[in-house]
Amino acid sequence: EVQLVESGGELVQPGGSLRLSCAASEFPFSAYAMSWARQAPGEGLERIADIDSTGGTTHYADSVKGRCTISRDNAKNTLYLQLNSLKPEDTATYYCAKYPAAYFYAGMLYSHRGQGTQVTVSS
Repeated sequence: EVQLVESGGELVQPGGSLRLSCAASEFPFSAYAMSWARQAPGEGLERIADIDSTGGTTHYADSVKGRCTISRDNAKNTLYLQLNSLKPEDTATYYCAKYPAAYFYAGMLYSHRGQGTQVTVSS
């Protein structure tokens, strides 16, 4: 069974930075595109960053563009999300998700999603 375990979420002050990690197991990580999504209280799921299987192609939502970097280490089966210049509106549960292919496109559904890690931005 696919396992996706997020970590790194915490309380951070506005303007701060954070790096989230996602440990993947029970599937060939290097063969699949991956994604980070978030959900704020009372809101829907927002896909914020995507990366293809090789790491050569990435995409960001406008809400995080310029403040966020998605990356992966296929040797370690780990996905990362670097968040900078954090704002209170970035407060959400952040999820790591797997696509059903090596590539991604707009509207593509996830095949699996982790349990999430909480990021709270507050002074």
